[in-house]
Amino acid sequence: MKLSQFGEQFTSGAGILSLMDDLGNALASGGADMIMMGGGNPGHVPEFQKIIQKRLQFLAADTASFQKLIGVYDPPQGEKDFVDVLAGLLSREYGWEVGPENICLTNGSQAGFFLLFNMFAGKCSDGTAKKIRLPLAPEYIGYADLGTNDDFFVSNRPRIEMLENNLFKYHVDFANITIGPETGAICVSRPTNPTGNVLTDSEIAQLDLLAKEHDVPLILDNAYGVPFPGIIYTEAKPVWNDNIILCLSLSKLGLPATRTGIIVAHKDIIKAVSGMNAIMNLATGSFGAMLAHEIVESGEILDISKNVIKPFYQEKMEKAVAHFHTELEGTPYKMHKPEGAMFLWLWFADLPITSHELYQRLKARNVLVVSGHFFFPGLEQSWKHQNECIRVTYSQDEEQVKRGIKIIAEEVKKAYA
Repeated sequence: MKLSQFGEQFTSGAGILSLMDDLGNALASGGADMIMMGGGNPGHVPEFQKIIQKRLQFLAADTASFQKLIGVYDPPQGEKDFVDVLAGLLSREYGWEVGPENICLTNGSQAGFFLLFNMFAGKCSDGTAKKIRLPLAPEYIGYADLGTNDDFFVSNRPRIEMLENNLFKYHVDFANITIGPETGAICVSRPTNPTGNVLTDSEIAQLDLLAKEHDVPLILDNAYGVPFPGIIYTEAKPVWNDNIILCLSLSKLGLPATRTGIIVAHKDIIKAVSGMNAIMNLATGSFGAMLAHEIVESGEILDISKNVIKPFYQEKMEKAVAHFHTELEGTPYKMHKPEGAMFLWLWFADLPITSHELYQRLKARNVLVVSGHFFFPGLEQSWKHQNECIRVTYSQDEEQVKRGIKIIAEEVKKAYA
């Protein structure tokens, strides 16, 4: 079978493909023996699921709602009633000048980023080529293979601040960032996947200023952040203006299967993404929007994020951190300060094996993590640090996570020995 360049790129060894294959195969085989500490699947939050179950029962019982849910195409911009109430919430709560014309839904955030990245980067009609600038690597594994041509990203190493208790923190190294004519857009995740790093309000303000100075948009990936699902354990101010493309999601709130991505942006960008939606999908799915409509309209989604979702993950994080500190004692490990999301990022300086080899050894012992080398797209020079880190998630069953941490520590100690 001879594939096009596009076909070859999207069927070859992408990091996100490897990750999802691992997860899918483990689940398909029952997953009973596999400790799932690799993916970003959210945990099951009972209090939230009760709210959604009640809403689902209403939609099933109400004839008009049920017919709309299963039998009507939404417009390319997304389910209109949901878009309207979300615009009202953002305008009311934060004073943003946001109307329905500033919001578009996509079939999951991954699809949304594919559209946005290829809208602002790649080959241009004037013969030039643009790139997506990632001002702080490591960054989300799912970005790396979204470009439709090679050499799609350019990224910068972070400045590393060493902290007490075996912790450290990445910062944007503004002294070494040069926004050249090759930059089509700037993108950061907040909290950062894979590290749980939350860029400070000051860092976001500086990036916003840089983007405006160079007439490029700033894309903020808030899949784990504010205003919802709010999985942030430090201070972070919600921010938006007409040069910021704010990307939200219902997945980490607890609705990953509904595949509902949200883009808040200038109306011209929303119009363009809506057109791409029509070409690629005809319409976006209604399921997530209709399930979440009631809690968005009332503003309850913000209370749920603050008082249900965030505490659920914060408790899991604190327990996982404590277990790692106990099990890894005596090794030269460092852990990124856990400020948000549902991941821990571990750095094993001068590890005698690569992080990918460590991943393979752990997989052989039925523990799935993600090798850190996947999270550095666009770095112009190789960096030893890339092969010394792993990402683990603590969102799943507490006892399994505890057991997984013990096995991770055993393999790390073997490697150093």
